[in-house]
Amino acid sequence: MNTPPHTEPDTPTDTPGPEEPLDLIGIGIGPFNLSLAALAHPLTQLRTAFYDQRPAFHWHPGLLIDGTTLQVPFLADLVTLADPASPWTFLNYLKTRERLYPFYFAERLHIHRAEYDAYCRWVSENLPTLHFGHHIDAVRWNHERRLFEVDYTQLDADGEAEALGRTHARNIVLGIGTAPHIPIPLRPLAEAPTVPVIHSADYLDHRERLLAADHLTVIGAGQSGAEIFLDQLRARPAGHENLHWLARTPAFAPMEYSKLGLEHFTPDYTRYFHALPERTRDELLPAQWQLYKGIDHDTLAAIHDELYRRTLDGGWPNAVLTPGVQVRTAGRVGTTKVELHLEHAQQGSRSRLTTDAVVLATGYRERRLDTLLAALDPYLRHDASERPRIDEHHRLVLDPAITGSVYVQNAERHTHGVGTPDLGLAAWRSATILNSLTATPTYPLPTRTSFTTFGLAQPPTRRTGTVPRQGSTLVPQSRR
Repeated sequence: MNTPPHTEPDTPTDTPGPEEPLDLIGIGIGPFNLSLAALAHPLTQLRTAFYDQRPAFHWHPGLLIDGTTLQVPFLADLVTLADPASPWTFLNYLKTRERLYPFYFAERLHIHRAEYDAYCRWVSENLPTLHFGHHIDAVRWNHERRLFEVDYTQLDADGEAEALGRTHARNIVLGIGTAPHIPIPLRPLAEAPTVPVIHSADYLDHRERLLAADHLTVIGAGQSGAEIFLDQLRARPAGHENLHWLARTPAFAPMEYSKLGLEHFTPDYTRYFHALPERTRDELLPAQWQLYKGIDHDTLAAIHDELYRRTLDGGWPNAVLTPGVQVRTAGRVGTTKVELHLEHAQQGSRSRLTTDAVVLATGYRERRLDTLLAALDPYLRHDASERPRIDEHHRLVLDPAITGSVYVQNAERHTHGVGTPDLGLAAWRSATILNSLTATPTYPLPTRTSFTTFGLAQPPTRRTGTVPRQGSTLVPQSRR
């Protein structure tokens, strides 16, 4: 397998102008659009460009805690599950670093998060179609040219505006990611600088300050909350841990990780979920929280082991773990403390907790599309809850007057289910989008991916590739 040459990203002057429309513009360069860019790279019939306002690729830098690992096997890299012969696989990354044999002997199925971040940065530094330091200002449809117009601001090294530009494309793919979610009762405190109330996304930036706090409260029973609680627990002296871990869920529950349970993260289940009625999908998602909001078994075991170790000399660690608790309100006490007003769902009881610092491991929410796509809003089709309708090929359902397509990545949980943010479906979704663009099975995908048959009646299965298009402008198969 050949090592991809090191190529610097194109400068803004290389961006095709209005006379040279692109086949696809990607907005946002996270793992999902990076996957799409990597799989699109060998397709010479496609002209693509991807933009991100950040100066370089970084993947959850505030949560790259020492020793933390991905919750998916390394085969869930950017490309392998669609094209294992791609030069952009994780294994080829190891080869270029002369680390294949150490990895072989490590017998590691789940790699460290920091290593995944380094792998993605290697891909991002070598793909010529990526443009960092570009903020997308607006997306419009030009009816005369039957093209999307994309306005952007080029940023300098300090993030300041340097130049304005415009480019055109037949199709758009949005990979703008998710944003940290801060519960309403805690938002005023999170915005105040004096008391550390921070989201888990920024944990490593504040770790030393949080370790210095006499008492720390972690809120949230997902993987991030568990890892932060464990990291703080290990770093604090026995008997003086002064830690509280609170969660709304009824238990600090393990993530569903049985082999048949994992089949909810297959293309088969994604297609089944998409075909369900909207109301059924909305009822189903909250009940599936343990598929994607639980805690890794090894992390739970490590927390229990650490707590148990601290009982060997007698006594119990000064750590309180309480599930089933909701923060009703919160406020300051003096200038250095926070008071949390708590309610226990099952008991119906209420209490107050005073703490010196709070970490909000309260998850993420999909970024709203309406701001970026304000000019397209009259053409967007919405469901009964005013969310964008998204077809099985990850395209926004648009008015027929728009003959181009707008694809979305990690913005379709309401239509495609719990696998939407899962890295294991990244390559499959990217291949599905590319097959749709080229109207051919550029990346042949399997007709069956699970032993479980979801539902009684299944529509006839076809290979992804021969895909109905919105409108009539297929990507040309040869450059004219």
